[in-house]
Amino acid sequence: MTGESQYSKAQKDAVYYLTNYVHTNNTKYWDFYLREIKVIQGDKLALNTLNSNPDDELVKVGLRAGRNKEEDLDDIIWLFKKFKNVSLFSNAFEIWGKANVLTDTLTQVGNEVHKKVVSSTLTDAERNILLLKIEVISEKFTIIERNFTDAIVNGSSKMKSYLIFANVFFIMIIISCVGIYFSIMMKKLLQSTKEIELKNDNLTLANKELDRFVYSASHDLRSPLTSLKGLVQIAKEEEDLGQVKYYFELMDQTISRQDQFIMDIIDYSRNKRVDKTLEAVNLNQLIDSIVQQYAHNDNTKNIKIEKNLEIDEIYCDVLRLKIIFNNLISNAIKYSDPEKSEKKIEIKVFKENDVFKIEIEDNGLGINEDILPRIFEMFFGMNHNIGSGLGLYITMEAVQVLGGTITASSKIKEGTIFTITLPNYHGN
Repeated sequence: MTGESQYSKAQKDAVYYLTNYVHTNNTKYWDFYLREIKVIQGDKLALNTLNSNPDDELVKVGLRAGRNKEEDLDDIIWLFKKFKNVSLFSNAFEIWGKANVLTDTLTQVGNEVHKKVVSSTLTDAERNILLLKIEVISEKFTIIERNFTDAIVNGSSKMKSYLIFANVFFIMIIISCVGIYFSIMMKKLLQSTKEIELKNDNLTLANKELDRFVYSASHDLRSPLTSLKGLVQIAKEEEDLGQVKYYFELMDQTISRQDQFIMDIIDYSRNKRVDKTLEAVNLNQLIDSIVQQYAHNDNTKNIKIEKNLEIDEIYCDVLRLKIIFNNLISNAIKYSDPEKSEKKIEIKVFKENDVFKIEIEDNGLGINEDILPRIFEMFFGMNHNIGSGLGLYITMEAVQVLGGTITASSKIKEGTIFTITLPNYHGN
C-alpha cells in the first residue's frame, strides 16, 4: 500500500507542477513534473508487466520507479499473482488499470505543453485549454482514487481476513497527509522573507498546531481501528448469522466514519497546499452537484432543499467554494431534526454593498448556546459519532483564504444559520 500512497502523491504533485509550468513557463516546474510523472509511469509499467509478462525483474523496475521500498517488491508481486482474481483485489486492480490510461493522457498533455513553451508559441487561449485539460484529468484521477478506496472497503464485508489490509491502507494515507502538511509548512517558513524573529514566531505557532494535529489525528484514527478489531473478534466467535450481519453493519459504519475523517484531512491538506485560483464559478451547478452527492442518503430524501440565488455566478476559487458548500450542506443534513415532519435547508446567495453573502439555513437540531463559540475549533466535534470535528474548522480556513468571514447563529430545536461574507474580486 506504500506504492498506492506514493502513486496518489506523485499524481497530485505532477498535476500541480504541470499547472505551474503552464502558468509561469518556468522550466524548474517542468523538471519537477518529469520527476513525479516517472513515479506513476513506473506503476503503470509494473501493472502492465504483471498482466502480460512473467518477468518479475521487469515488474520490479516499474515498482522501484514508483518509489516502492525494495523489501516490499516481492510481497507486492506475490499479492497480485495470488489474489488478482479474488473479488477484494480484482476490482481494485481494474481501477488501477483505468488510472494508467489517465497517466498516458497526462503524459501527452505534458508533452504538448512543453512543446508549446519551448517553441514560445503558447497563446493565452491555448494555455486556458491546456489548463482545463489538466483539471479534467486531475478530477478523473481523484474519482479513480476514491473508487479504489471504495473497492477495498466494500470487499471487507465478504472477506474479514483482509480488514487489516484496508486499515494499513488508511494509516498510510494519514501518514502521507501529515507528511505533506509538515513539508509544506516547513517550506513556507524557510522561504519566508520576514525577519528572523517573525520566522521563529511562525515556526513555533506552526509546530504547536502540527503537534495538536498529529496527536488528534492519531487518536481519531486509532479509535475506529480498535473498534474494528473488537468487532472482528466478536464476529469470529458468533454463530448466529443474523448477529454476524449486525456486526458487519457496525464495521461498515465505523469504516465510513474513518473514510470521512480521511477525506476531511485531505481537504485540510489541499486547502493548506493549493494556491488560491480565481475563476468564474457557476453557483447553481456547484450546489446541484453537491446536493446530488447526498441524494441517496436516507436523511436527504426527507429534506426539502431550496435555492434562492440572486447571483448565479461569482468570480472566486472553486476548490474553496466546494469545501464551504459541501461541509455546510453535509452538516445541515447530518443534524436534521428527526422529530420534525417538514425538514428544510435553504441556500441563499446575494450581493450586499461590495461583498457577496452566502446564507445556509436549516430547521434542524440546532447548536447549544454554550458551545456555539467553539464550533470552528480544530477537532471540536458536537457529536464524534457523526462528524470528525474537522469540517467546520476546514470551512473557516477556506473562508479565510478567500478573504472572507463566517459566523453562525442557532437555537436548539429551531435550527442554525451560517453566514459567509466573501469579497467581490471583480468589483462589479
